[in-house]
Amino acid sequence: MFAAPLAPARTEVTRTAYWTRLGPLLAALACATRIPSFARPLWNPDEGYLAVQARLLAQGGQLYETVVDRKPPLLPWLYEAAFALCGSASLTPPRVLAVLAQLLTAALLASLARRRWGDRAGRTAGVLYLLVSVGLNPEDAQAATFEVFILPGTAAALWCADRGRWGTAGAAVAAAFLTKQTGGAVLLPVLWLLHRRGATRTGAPRLAAGFAAPVLGAALATNPSGFLFWTVTGSASYASLTGSGPHALGRALANTAILAAASAGLLPPVVRALRVARAETADLWVWLASSALAVIVGCHFFGHYFLQLTPPLALLATAALHVLPARRRPAAVLTSACACAVFVGWGLLAPRSELAHAQRLAAALTERTAPADRVLVWGIHPETYWLAGRTPATRYLTAGLLTNYSGGRDGPRVGEEYAVAGAWPVFRREMTAHAPALVVDDSRGEPYAPDRVPTLRRLLAADYTEVGRVDGAVLYARVPGT
Repeated sequence: MFAAPLAPARTEVTRTAYWTRLGPLLAALACATRIPSFARPLWNPDEGYLAVQARLLAQGGQLYETVVDRKPPLLPWLYEAAFALCGSASLTPPRVLAVLAQLLTAALLASLARRRWGDRAGRTAGVLYLLVSVGLNPEDAQAATFEVFILPGTAAALWCADRGRWGTAGAAVAAAFLTKQTGGAVLLPVLWLLHRRGATRTGAPRLAAGFAAPVLGAALATNPSGFLFWTVTGSASYASLTGSGPHALGRALANTAILAAASAGLLPPVVRALRVARAETADLWVWLASSALAVIVGCHFFGHYFLQLTPPLALLATAALHVLPARRRPAAVLTSACACAVFVGWGLLAPRSELAHAQRLAAALTERTAPADRVLVWGIHPETYWLAGRTPATRYLTAGLLTNYSGGRDGPRVGEEYAVAGAWPVFRREMTAHAPALVVDDSRGEPYAPDRVPTLRRLLAADYTEVGRVDGAVLYARVPGT
């Protein structure tokens, strides 16, 4: 008669023992898969952009005013906090946070799978996710950028919705959205679960409130009109379907093939899940479809976009392996582990040509300017500012915001007329208010070269003279007295 009161304690002990065993395994795997992340000072321009933003914010810059990007504020704030605690000379602190983000995502997926299919399924889901999470070009998978930090929010949204915690689910969707807009796509499977559970009347208001409160808070903490423009209304040209179709299609096919190779252990079970586990995985298929939609939006198909597909893929594979013969599980894990080893090796051995170029360019900037000087790097590699320790002369850290090249366009929609609305008047004012001591034309023959940008061409002709070249980039110094 004393058994019943002890049941909750026994359940708690079982839960603690389970995570005591699984937690260290997932932590070790999260660290191992991201070893390449720490092997170079910088992986891609997104990391450089975030590093420069964080430094400017730390110096008193205002997001969406003196520091701008087509992104929500959560990750720039996170970088700023990491730099405040550990200094801004290295990206190691954000990369440690990226490892923790991957670990949290894996743990949430393991908990979700365990609740649905048991202890073994939980372990399988967490391990499979971490193995496939680095299955892209290392510049996309190993960088501490937006998609990596989206994933904990998306996994948390499903975790909360699965338990009927609609307000918290809304907050998790908001966290994903405030990291990058496409993170909001996870709202679709959350709404599916809300409908399937018959909780629309009571759950929908809590879901809406949970989502709205963080988003409104972020808007008020920055600049409401600027927040709306830079995260929603100001991205029409970037998300446009026009531009270089063959180039985008080639990128889509290449990144799909890379992720498919990394998911070789997952895809056969996922295909089986279409037949053997459809009823209990409907929300996961909606999650996969909404993530695919997030990849497609704007038709850019950059590799890091595909990371949003990995959590639902891992859960769908786990669902199928739960009902398939037991021998299929080790084969799926072993195949995924072998693929993961290939991608980790790729990350350790990947060439560093663009990084080396940015480092040489930064060295030239450091040599030719003083620490207090402002400079303008006309290109798509904002990391040059960070590597050189120099302050940008303008809030527009890449030529993409002023020409629309940042979306991978190859010419048809690149130019001043395709810039972010209102950008060029602001740019001209900033060039007058704090004229750069040095201008670096790092276009290297791309469609945004100064000879195709009248405003910049006139500025260089009137006030600057060529003083050197670095790897094809042209350096212009300001003419004394201008």
